[in-house]
Amino acid sequence: MRFIKLAVLLFSTMLLAQKNSKYDTYFEKGNGNQSADYAEILRYYQELDTDFETIKVKNMGLTDSGEPLQIVIFNADKEFNFDATSSKAIILINNGIHPGEPDGIDASMQLYRDLALGKIKIPANVILIAIPVYNIGGCLNRNSTTRVNQDGPEAYGFRGNARNFDLNRDFIKSDTKNTLSFVEIFQKYNPDVFIDNHVSNGADYQYTLTYIMTEPKKLGNTLGDYMKNEVTPSITKDLQQKKIETTPYVNVWRGTPDEGFQQFFDSPRYTTGYTSLFNSIGFVVETHMLKDYASRVKATYEFMTSTINYVDKNYKTIKNKRLENEKQFEPQKKYTLKWEIDSSKITKIPFLGYEGKIKKSDLTSGSRLYYDQQIPYSKSIPFLADFKSAQEITIPNGYLIPQGFWPVIDLLKANNLKFSRLKNDTIIVVESYRIADYSTSKNAYEGHYAHYNTKVTSSTIKMHFKKGDYLFTTQQKGVKFLLETLEPAAVDSYFNWNFFDTILQQKEGYSDYVFEDLANDYLNKNPDLRAKLEQKKTEDKAFAENPEAQLDWVHKNSIYYEKAHLQYPIYRIVE
Repeated sequence: MRFIKLAVLLFSTMLLAQKNSKYDTYFEKGNGNQSADYAEILRYYQELDTDFETIKVKNMGLTDSGEPLQIVIFNADKEFNFDATSSKAIILINNGIHPGEPDGIDASMQLYRDLALGKIKIPANVILIAIPVYNIGGCLNRNSTTRVNQDGPEAYGFRGNARNFDLNRDFIKSDTKNTLSFVEIFQKYNPDVFIDNHVSNGADYQYTLTYIMTEPKKLGNTLGDYMKNEVTPSITKDLQQKKIETTPYVNVWRGTPDEGFQQFFDSPRYTTGYTSLFNSIGFVVETHMLKDYASRVKATYEFMTSTINYVDKNYKTIKNKRLENEKQFEPQKKYTLKWEIDSSKITKIPFLGYEGKIKKSDLTSGSRLYYDQQIPYSKSIPFLADFKSAQEITIPNGYLIPQGFWPVIDLLKANNLKFSRLKNDTIIVVESYRIADYSTSKNAYEGHYAHYNTKVTSSTIKMHFKKGDYLFTTQQKGVKFLLETLEPAAVDSYFNWNFFDTILQQKEGYSDYVFEDLANDYLNKNPDLRAKLEQKKTEDKAFAENPEAQLDWVHKNSIYYEKAHLQYPIYRIVE
C-alpha cells in the first residue's frame, strides 16, 4: 500500500513537472544566451492568456511599425476592466524600448508565468501591467552585431524604431505612434510605480545591475523624499539579501568610476522624466553590458519581484504620498524649470569596481583605457546626487492657447490635460513672452534641430482672444506637464523642440530704397526713437558702420514691424 501511494505521488509530480515545462520560455529552453523574437513573445503571452484567468493580453494603439502596442495584465482578482481609480496599486513595466537590450523582455515572460503558476508570492494589492515590447519595429529589425559592446544574447533587436527614432528621447515631443500609444496606456491606468528595463553602456565594474531613480526634487519633495529614503533603500536591501549588489547608474563616459560620478538627470524626454510629471515613482533598470545574459535576465527579474513585494506591502502609503505630492505644484508657487548639479554636496558611496589602467593602443597611435578584472576593488567614491534650482518661475493660474496651434493642443489633450474653451470673443489681461535669445543645435537630434539656452522677455498686455480658444488651468494633476512643455525656457519645452519655429521667421520685409524714405519720415515724427538710434551708433562701432543694420533696427522699432515675429503665441494668466 505504501509503495502504491509513493508511486502515485511520483507520477503526480512528474505530470505537474511536464505540465509546468510547457510554460518554459524561449530563453529557458536555450543555452542562457538566447532571447525570444517578436513572434515568440506574442505566442507565449497569448498562451498564458488562454490558460490562466489571472492574465489578459490587450491591444492598445498602433506603433510606427504598423503593429499594435500590447499590454499584458496580471491581476489576482481576475478583473481587467479597471482604470486609474483602482484601489490597488498599479505597476507599469516597459520592455524593449531599446530592443538590443532585451533583458526585461525575457525576464517579464518568466515573471508572468511564475505569478500565474503561483511559483512566487502573488500580490494581493498590486495590478501588474507590462508592455512586452515597446519598440516593435526595432525588435523586428533583428541582428547580432549592432550592440558591439554587449555580451549576449546571440540575436537581438535594433535601437531605432521603424522610423529610426530613439523612443527614449520622444516622450515629451511624441513624434511617434509608439509614444502616443504609450501615453494612452499611461493616462488610462495612471501607474503608481513605473519600471523601464534597459542594459547600460559605459564603464566596467562588478555590478550586474544598476538603476536610475528619477530625480527626487524634480518628482516633488513629498514623493521624492519617500522614494529616496524608503522605497529605493528597501528594494536594494531586498536585492542584497538575494545576493545581488546594486548601485546608482554609473554615469561615467570619460575617466573611471573611482573618480566619482553624478546622478543621471532624467528630463521629460526620457521615460521616467515623463512619468515623474504625473507623480509616478520611476526606476530605470540598467543591467551591465559585460555581464553574461543569463545573469542579467535574473537580476532584472529579481528587481521586478522586489519592487512588486514592496509595493504590495505599502500600496496605501504610496497612493497617499502621490496625492500629497500634487499640492506642491499650485498657482503662485515657485517651479524650477532648470536644474544643475549641486557640487557643494558630495557624498561617499561604497563601490565595487575594477582598476582602470592606461596602455598604448595596438590599433591607433594613441593610448587607451582598459579595466583589469584581475584587480577588483571595494572602496568609497564621490557621488553627486543632489540637484539645485538654476532657474524658476511662478506658476500661473493657467495658459491661453489660440486654437490655431492645434498640434500643441492635441498633445495636451492626449496627456489628459483638462481645458475649457472661450465661449465668446474677449479681451483678457495676460502675461506675454517674446523670444529674446536662443541657440540651435548644429546637428540633427531625433528628427529635430533643437533649441537651447532660450531666454524670454515678458510684459503684461491686453490680448484679444477668439471664441473657441483654449484655456488650460494649472489647478490640475498634470500641471507639471503644462509647465515643462509651455514655458519656452524649460529644457524640453515645445519651443525648444521646434513646435513654434514659424514665429522665428519674419514673413514680411521691406525694400531698402522704398523703406528708407518712410523710415526717415517715421523718425522725424518720433524724435525719441531717432535719439535712441543715434545713441546706439555712438555706443556700438560695428552698428555705426553697418547701414543695413541701422535700417533694420528702425524697422524693428517701428509700427511696420510684424507683431508675430518672435512673439510666443501662448499666454500666461497671472491674475
